[in-house]
Amino acid sequence: MDPLLAGEQALLGAVLLDPRQLRHLDWLEPRDFHRPAHQAVFSALHDLRKAGHPGFDADSEVPLDWLTDTLALAGKHTRGLTPSYLHTLIAACPRPRNAPLYGRIVLEGSIRRAVTEHAARLLAIAEEDLAQGNIDGTAAQADVLVGVLADLAGRWGTPPRAQRPASTPDAAPAAEPSDAVRADEQFLLSLLVHQDGAVGEVFDWLRPADFAVPGHGLFYRCLGALHHRGEPIDSVTARWEVHRRGLLADGTLTDGQLAPILDSHLIAGSAEWSGEQLLRASLARTAGDSARRIAALADEGRLVPGQLIGQALHALGPLDEVRARWNRAVSPPQQPRPDADRDAQVAAALTRSSTPACNPSAAPPHRKIAFDSPPRGTQVAAGPNLPARSHP
Repeated sequence: MDPLLAGEQALLGAVLLDPRQLRHLDWLEPRDFHRPAHQAVFSALHDLRKAGHPGFDADSEVPLDWLTDTLALAGKHTRGLTPSYLHTLIAACPRPRNAPLYGRIVLEGSIRRAVTEHAARLLAIAEEDLAQGNIDGTAAQADVLVGVLADLAGRWGTPPRAQRPASTPDAAPAAEPSDAVRADEQFLLSLLVHQDGAVGEVFDWLRPADFAVPGHGLFYRCLGALHHRGEPIDSVTARWEVHRRGLLADGTLTDGQLAPILDSHLIAGSAEWSGEQLLRASLARTAGDSARRIAALADEGRLVPGQLIGQALHALGPLDEVRARWNRAVSPPQQPRPDADRDAQVAAALTRSSTPACNPSAAPPHRKIAFDSPPRGTQVAAGPNLPARSHP
């Protein structure tokens, strides 16, 4: 039998045998059960407790109407419930006093299903946005997933803190880039090679990992190295940088891949606009990769919910980084306030024009020199070997 199914049946059987166990299960909700019939039974048990059913306060034997009323109330919300199934639930419970532990099993299964469900939604929306060139739905669903993980962490009793996994699970592989994607990336790289200063337009927010084709990302890294060193970028310097890094020798890039990029001389277009389109697609792809990784984590039964939530938040880290660069790319440049500029200029001028304080005690002694002119007619000695002269 499925362990999760056994836990749900044991929990419901425990409450049917001992209704007072509901006092220890206030943190559990009907939606935490996987089977709709179990959701209906647990919801009926809660409703009977709120209504003050006499079976809830029974000190010894549980009255029969506790079972019949539960069956009647649950039958209004689901089909197929029979008295024999309630007896099946009762028989599945080894010890009613272990109901809180059975509830923990139910909650753990609920957390795994919730993480898997929202990761699947993020993947579906990301793939749709990637095909349509949008990111609004992807960003919104990513925020929903973060909120769900925080809520689940609160229910489990752990802080929503990202946790690096000890080993990365094998996720479903992403689709290979299409010919259209390859052509768009080649066009952007051609703009960066043949337009002066084009690399500077995207260098601050575009990264090699944003390219769907790994070879294109490595070529962009070569252009970024030339730009960082302040060297000119053209078809010759770009080819030499590729050669220096051994990308042709190890087969990472081929002459066939470089030809559409380096041999195109009449290139017209906006590198900034093309870079933004590439970054938009990178955000959707990164969201899909994060969703696949989270789904793989949820499939691993060895992770307790606290670890699953923490590692799922860690898997969303690359998406947060791409979103931050996207916001930087589309945000208008920050212009300094004129008042702040004027204040800075005044402060700098005052600093340059201020006279440093002088400490008289620290200054060396100076001989006082009189510049007063002697009276007219006074003989002034010009020197030991010079004749005296009269002051005019």
